[in-house]
Amino acid sequence: MLTFVTANSTLPEIGLNLPAGDHVRIALHGAHVLSWQTADGQERLYLSPKAVLDGQSPIRGGVPVCFPQFNNRVLGDVVLPKHGFARTSLWQLESQTASPIEAIATLTLQDSPQTRAFWPCAFAAQLQVRLTSGQLRLEFSVRNTDAVAWPFALALHTYLQVSGITQAMLHGLQGQIYWDAVQHLQDMTVRQPQAEAGLTFASEMDRVYAAAAAALPTLVLHDKTGALQITQSPNLTETVVWNPGPVLCAALADMPDDGYKHMLCVEAARIDAPITLHPGESWTGWQQLTAI
Repeated sequence: MLTFVTANSTLPEIGLNLPAGDHVRIALHGAHVLSWQTADGQERLYLSPKAVLDGQSPIRGGVPVCFPQFNNRVLGDVVLPKHGFARTSLWQLESQTASPIEAIATLTLQDSPQTRAFWPCAFAAQLQVRLTSGQLRLEFSVRNTDAVAWPFALALHTYLQVSGITQAMLHGLQGQIYWDAVQHLQDMTVRQPQAEAGLTFASEMDRVYAAAAAALPTLVLHDKTGALQITQSPNLTETVVWNPGPVLCAALADMPDDGYKHMLCVEAARIDAPITLHPGESWTGWQQLTAI
């Protein structure tokens, strides 16, 4: 295990490395993937230079794990923190393996007095981070260890690094139905299909696309530095595409004013219809990023 030291924090951190130079950094705080560099030395994830790394706050950038809820949506009568508590909980390293062709870390989180203060449910969650040449795969699993059923939502809130947001283009969403949270925040029933073959980013964007992996072709993000292929498991039935734009970005204390120019969130999610797990049942969903 390595230790990641910044001016304002010391976070326990795991490093995964391949002989060719591919590298991943994972904080135990939130099981949060902080960095993914491919063998060419290119950073593929965006981590805000103003991210708060105090071991308590959510980390802006990388891949936050949003569980058991997304945003501020409420599961029944239970009021949870925004994006749940997994991203601010201390996870445990269960195993770490490496070979010349792949490196894998498995982190776990179980219910505790701290989680039950937010959510009175017994669970066992796991995040497996798998690094191969030019590829990063994140697989989230959860098992109901309670005596009663409970619902949950999930998002792998992936911040991708781009050389310039106005030059970036996301392909693979044409014809897909989405809700635009910028234009219709108060009415989630307003849905429309995307007309463009390639989605571009000239201002703030916050869209939830339905039927993601079941109906969509593979997504491909293009910018000046190359292309990234994005896939997700069929049971993650939504894809969230988010960029805060200049006005919202300037209001975020943990983002530089120009941070929006260098990132795009493409999130694998299950939020419109939460999953209900009965006692003893398990569920697994994944997102995979491949440098082209």
